[in-house]
Amino acid sequence: MAMTTDVHVRDLRYFVAVAEELHFTRAAEKLYVSQPALSKQIRALERQLGAELFRRDRRGVALTAAGAALLPYAERVLAVWAEGAAALAEVGAAERSTLVVGMSTSPGRGGLLPAIRSRFTAARPEANVRLRQVSWEDPTAGLADGAADVAFVWLPLPDAERYDWTVVAEEPRLVALPDTHPLAARAEIDFADLVDEPFLALPPDAGPLRDHWLALDERGGQLPRIGAEIASTEETYEALVAGLGICLVATGNAHLITLGGVITRPVHGISPSRYALAWRREDGVRPLVRAYAEACRLVAPMRSADSP
Repeated sequence: MAMTTDVHVRDLRYFVAVAEELHFTRAAEKLYVSQPALSKQIRALERQLGAELFRRDRRGVALTAAGAALLPYAERVLAVWAEGAAALAEVGAAERSTLVVGMSTSPGRGGLLPAIRSRFTAARPEANVRLRQVSWEDPTAGLADGAADVAFVWLPLPDAERYDWTVVAEEPRLVALPDTHPLAARAEIDFADLVDEPFLALPPDAGPLRDHWLALDERGGQLPRIGAEIASTEETYEALVAGLGICLVATGNAHLITLGGVITRPVHGISPSRYALAWRREDGVRPLVRAYAEACRLVAPMRSADSP
């Protein structure tokens, strides 16, 4: 016999269908393929096996001795393959009952995450929640590349039309600066007094989010001076202490960087920051995504507003 190791499951399925029907047209209908395509596939299988499986004459189609010998084994392979497919489907179902929640910094904000989780678990007890920490280089916190199903993000998002969201918190943007900075003595600071300062910037990949934290919209067309690029809370703190620049920070995140040597002050003349739970637009119909978004709205109803 020739090489038989590369026979496809599909070819065996075609062979078994013809063997059961002993009629190419009926077998083709059963398989939802055209009759010429089925005949061609069977001939290719016969060539590959180096044996004729069916005798075709005016009286119709009959199994040859080789076909009759192969049939029980082909049926067994298909049965085992069906079991394999069922096992795979089971794993898929378990994965579908897992919701991956992406974030770059933990939301904190008065126990927001545990509160959402308990609401969500009450509504969907069968579901598992997996938290996924994502670096600041990805402003969508795993949504863009599919690593997360839902994610806590700062607005605005790049390619915003791909996503829907519900706002969890709207918070003033403070300015963080070293406590040795000349402006640190003021209780409040006008943004106009900050425009010439070197700023710490998110990586360029962050796109509109980088612009937001540089307050580009409020600069009247003047480009910011970039003191350093930052991709984590630790890097931000280090850059502030080293005097490389100042940065804007949401009120709810201020405690992450106001360690020794760094202070925050309210800023006049800039819009607040918006923290949201977001998901890919097409996933809005997925039951787990909807349930998590709903839990979010229930937990943060005072601060919640839907995206356009």
